Amino acid sequence: MHVHIFWDALSPAGLQTPVSRMISSVLGVQCTVTENHVRMMGYVVSRKQIDAQALLDSVQTYKHHHGIAEPVLLVVNQDLFRNGNSFVFGLARQQVGAAVVSTARLGNEYYGRQNNDDDLIDRITKEGAHEIGHLLGLDHCENRECIMFKPDTLDELDRKKKMLCPICRERLTVILAAR
Repeated sequence: MHVHIFWDALSPAGLQTPVSRMISSVLGVQCTVTENHVRMMGYVVSRKQIDAQALLDSVQTYKHHHGIAEPVLLVVNQDLFRNGNSFVFGLARQQVGAAVVSTARLGNEYYGRQNNDDDLIDRITKEGAHEIGHLLGLDHCENRECIMFKPDTLDELDRKKKMLCPICRERLTVILAAR
């Protein structure tokens, strides 16, 4: 199994390699990071955010035009929302193998805290692995430490561990073995 990570030019530089290696380690899948070439769609001026659903439409179109069958995770710097949510850290569309993660609310600076690249790498890894987990077929988990737990706050994201709980690990093993 192989996952493409498209890293947008506005996203924090220099974090691509550690994030992709950690996601590979958490999920047991190979990840390749490349520059993002997906057209950024869905910006809503009144909200100063990107509609994550519209952005996933762009990823889906890009995958189709370039014949990419493998899952794609797009990492962007812009803040994301979806209908019904004032913001989302990330969003996945399993049926097309496309996901997006925003770094906008993952950095300490957003919350008035001191910048820390280790915190940012940890959070991008957790959210990226979570969204890729959906692309691979995993659902949300109730175990607050599992990578597949759905965090609504930064504190909940920080409490998660960079690992799957035993139940989700077994599910992923079965899914990957069937491919």
